[in-house]
Amino acid sequence: MIIIHGMNNNFLPRLLQATLAGHLRTMPAVVVTGARQTGKSTLVQALVNGERRFLSLDDLDVAGLARSDPEALVGGSVPVTLDEVQREPEVLIGVKRAIDRKRRAGQFLLTGSANLLLMRRVSESLAGRASYLMLWPMTRREQAGLGRCGLWEELLSADEHDWIHLLRHAPSEQEDWKNLARRGGLPVPAVHMKTAPDRAVWFEGYVRTYLERDLQQLSSISALPDFRRLMRAAGLRLGQMLNQTELARDVALPQPTVHRYLNLLEVSFLLIRIPAYAVSRTKRLIKTPKLYWGDTGVALYLAGDAEPAGPHLENLVLLDLIAWREARMERAEILYWRTAVGEEVDFVIEAGQSLLPIEVKATSRPHLGDASGLRAFRREYPKTSRHGLLLHAGTQLEWLGEAALAAPWWMVL
Repeated sequence: MIIIHGMNNNFLPRLLQATLAGHLRTMPAVVVTGARQTGKSTLVQALVNGERRFLSLDDLDVAGLARSDPEALVGGSVPVTLDEVQREPEVLIGVKRAIDRKRRAGQFLLTGSANLLLMRRVSESLAGRASYLMLWPMTRREQAGLGRCGLWEELLSADEHDWIHLLRHAPSEQEDWKNLARRGGLPVPAVHMKTAPDRAVWFEGYVRTYLERDLQQLSSISALPDFRRLMRAAGLRLGQMLNQTELARDVALPQPTVHRYLNLLEVSFLLIRIPAYAVSRTKRLIKTPKLYWGDTGVALYLAGDAEPAGPHLENLVLLDLIAWREARMERAEILYWRTAVGEEVDFVIEAGQSLLPIEVKATSRPHLGDASGLRAFRREYPKTSRHGLLLHAGTQLEWLGEAALAAPWWMVL
């Protein structure tokens, strides 16, 4: 058992901190989920003001007590932080009973590396007692010690005519996006490792740990080579519409098996499926999603790519958007748009009654034709669509026509 005092001097501030603190002031239990090694344990320890008991279910003694006497483990008047709670779900019985005996804000802070919202026992045990947050890999600005994401909130709040002034005067350093894609956003390889060989060793250990340990906690998988082959195939399909039948054929697996494996990857936050935009929310559930990865460094390692390509820049933008969405108090959606005739926009932010279309191009010289999808989207939704953003790999900041601002990706992210 560990008592945590104060802040870790080596801790880089995270975007989710303020949101998490707000939830702890309101709810008796807060659950922080996310992929392994996104920094959940570091975050919940560094957030402490005063004293909390910190208990990790990775500790065999703690896990044993969680199984045999969960109420004794979590009892007492001191607030408790339980790390990796998916290891011993029985502990949730003790958490539920403790909350029901005396409901106090901030009583329990739980973390888990599997999507606990999809675990029936958690949803049943903590219904009405917990709020849920997801910690995604570090954004570029978090890696720089700024504790924030890109300028999405500022762009949504500002008048479009002020966007150029906003971006020119916001502090941001130019960077090669390919370097950011290679290191990804998991704190160890992104912040603490400086060479590609070191990162390759780390990513191999990360994938093996997931396959041989974490995955088996979620579902028994006997054919690990098949699962890894599917992971590689998914890593090669970034930014593409997901066709499970085609994917099953390419990896020589039954379609139901591919469906199950993809769900496991999504549950463990390694895979992201982005729904299509439609005015009808029901249709969003029917339309084919686009496939992305939860970390570009892991995706590049799995795919064996020597050089990041355009879809990896899209993936970087998406991960920054998702981190922003998760920390936002008001609901927002991240979607994509595509018509039957092939007109497409990479991402659409739906916030309130307005839509912000975003196109991502790996070119350093954007031209008017690159904004054709943005123009088509605005024609389709003239009353709700904001002007579009064309994020690119160059330095040009200017309007392409009346409705699309070409902006360097690094000015926004």
